[in-house]
Amino acid sequence: MSSDRYTAQTNDYGFFQISGVKSGISYRLTVSAKGFGDWSLPSITLAPGQYLDVTGITLAVTDMVTVQAAGSTEEIAKQQVDLETKQRAFGVLPMFYAVYDSNPVPLGSKLKFKLAFRTAIDPFSIGADFFLAGVKQADNSPSYGQGFQGYAKRVGADYANGFTDIMIGGAVLPSVLHQDPRYFYQGTGSKKSRVLHALSGPFIAKGDNGHWQPNYSSVGGYLSSGAIANTYYPERNRGTAVVFSIALVDAGATMVADVIQEFIPRNMGAKAKGQ
Repeated sequence: MSSDRYTAQTNDYGFFQISGVKSGISYRLTVSAKGFGDWSLPSITLAPGQYLDVTGITLAVTDMVTVQAAGSTEEIAKQQVDLETKQRAFGVLPMFYAVYDSNPVPLGSKLKFKLAFRTAIDPFSIGADFFLAGVKQADNSPSYGQGFQGYAKRVGADYANGFTDIMIGGAVLPSVLHQDPRYFYQGTGSKKSRVLHALSGPFIAKGDNGHWQPNYSSVGGYLSSGAIANTYYPERNRGTAVVFSIALVDAGATMVADVIQEFIPRNMGAKAKGQ
């Protein structure tokens, strides 16, 4: 083996050339690069006038590169909520609880309360209470009487129903039970499977641990809202029937909202998330 040493650097295309090598002498060819393991050809002996084209040179990566994501889980969750509270169907219908991200992070208690309160004070939500109060006014339900006073009481009762439902079922219980109150968009599969997924929203929730589980939070919110209504409904409209009636109406409203969020054109419901 010759003690002569020849070195060369590759060009911009990865090729290199070594000139002046003596014929009839055995050489060892070694190729090295920073961050990679060496590649060697143990013995090369050239004949007079021979030109050797060496191929098949491969270098293995040896240095590990660590990439650290910017921002904590809490910061990422805050960004998600900020985007979600901009989601609206047809420009007006709030879709604050719809999650289109395939890898969302769980929400802390503070963000659960923020999302619930933002929904409760949204102009569309309040406007819906005024509309429902008008419908109930025509049916004199609950028995608040007619005229402006009766209408105002119905508006207040409907808003109180919605507020207690969203705050208890969307913030208090999810924080205590570590459940995510949001709706997780499926987007794939048959229409039947997507409808069933949407309709199961009031009864199946994703835990903060990422596992699906019974939606104790939503069911608890529906029932709590109905129970609290017994304190301000007219005496003749109180009782167990009212509790379950309000719970069923709230659950039905959630189903309708989830179906809309599942099938609404994504450029209307998810454009705020860049999808």
